[in-house]
This record gives sequence, structure tokens and C-alpha cells, in this order.
Amino acid sequence: MKQRRLSYTSRSTHCQNLIAKKLLALMDSKQSNLALSADVTSAAELLALANQVGPEICLLKTHIDIVDDFTPAFTIELKKLANQHQFLLFEDRKFADIGNTVKHQYQGGVYRIADWADIINAHSLPGNGIIQGLAEVGMPKNRALLLLAEMSSANNLLTTEYTQKTLQLAEAFPEFVIGFIAQHRLSTDPQWIYMTPGIQLAAGGDTLGQQYTTPKQAISENGSDIIIVGRGIVNATDPLAAAKKYRTAGWEAYEETLCGVN
Repeated sequence: MKQRRLSYTSRSTHCQNLIAKKLLALMDSKQSNLALSADVTSAAELLALANQVGPEICLLKTHIDIVDDFTPAFTIELKKLANQHQFLLFEDRKFADIGNTVKHQYQGGVYRIADWADIINAHSLPGNGIIQGLAEVGMPKNRALLLLAEMSSANNLLTTEYTQKTLQLAEAFPEFVIGFIAQHRLSTDPQWIYMTPGIQLAAGGDTLGQQYTTPKQAISENGSDIIIVGRGIVNATDPLAAAKKYRTAGWEAYEETLCGVN
């Protein structure tokens, strides 16, 4: 069932976090709700992919710790491309430890994630402390946090009760938490941004338990805001052409759900 909603720009006025406001406004101005999951292991390949597909996306999602030849210069170049093509950077770190530990993981080490990633994510399993620890590092830098509320893998352990408690945690930190990695909209509150991974143009799955959802199902039926696409673009013969198809599919699904649109 289609879920009627406000435009991204209208919803940005309800957000307390500057990155949330920026992302929602960017999505409408760029007419893209597509995030690229750039799971490649070479810095040069990732930069080339970001440069090629950058005009089509609102967000680039990285797994920085799989880049074999990482250097600090790499993230500097990535930020330049983000500014050039107008997309934000999301490091899919999935923090999952006590507050004091995640503070160090976020701000220090080799990757210095807080210095370049606009958005990070975390499991809510450790409770309030993980959000507080990450916020101590991220808020002074105007960063943002997503909580993992639902996953797209088969037989995952994120129960309905866990998902609801994750929502409650977010509601306690609206100045830093901007939304969720989820398969469905969890609340009618317009400030929350929902990002859905496991998107393919055709539903199905892979051999390791991944379950795919179409852009229309994610946006129009399940109420998500951003479709996260990885292999459908990265492994395509022409990644740019594939990105254009996903961008169009995601945007058309969004436009169908706007209030006042039949």
C-alpha cells in the first residue's frame, strides 16, 4: 500500500540535525534518493566509481576497512568528489561496542572516520552509551548517526521488540540520530530518514541469505526514503547506466507517494 508523505524538503524543517536537513534538501534538488554501496577493495577503483556515478547519487556508502591500499590521502580525494558531485559520505562501520571504545574507533586509528564521513551507523544493542560515545565525537563536527533497526538478511535476529526499542533510543537523541537502516518505516514522525539496503530492480536473493527488494517496494510500499544499491551497480557492465536506472526507479516511486499526487 502506498504511503502518502511530505516532500523531502518539507520534512527537512522537522529535523534537528544539520546533516539530515542537508541530505533531505539535496535529495529534492538533485532528484535522487539513490545511495551507492561501493564495496570495492581498491582506492583507485572506488574513486573512479564515485566519480562516474556521483552525479546520480545522493549518498556514497563505504566499507573503508576493506580498501586494501587505504591512505589518508584517499579520503581527501573522496571528499573532493563528494563536493564536486554533491553527495554525502556514509561509512557503514556498524559500531557495536561500549561508548568509550566506539569513541576511539570513530575519531582515531588509521581511518579517522569522524574527519571525513558525514554519516555513520551503529547497532543499538549496547544501549544509550554507544550513542553518547559517538555523539561526543560526531556532534562537534556536525556529523550524524543511523541506527540499525532491521536487516535484509534472512533469519537475522533483529526482532520486532528490538526494532521498537531502537526507535525509542533514537527518540532520546534526535540531535544526533537522523534515522534508521530498515526495511520499513517505523514511525509517522517526519524527521526520521529511512535507508533500505538489499535493493535490486528484480526481487530475489543471493546464496548467502541476502533478500532483495525492488525500489518500488522499498519506497512506495514500505515507506523508505533512500534505496541502497551495491552489486546491481558495481557489477554492472555499465555502472553509470545502471545507476541511472535505479535513480529513475527510486525517484518515480517517491513522486508517486507525495501528498496531493494521484
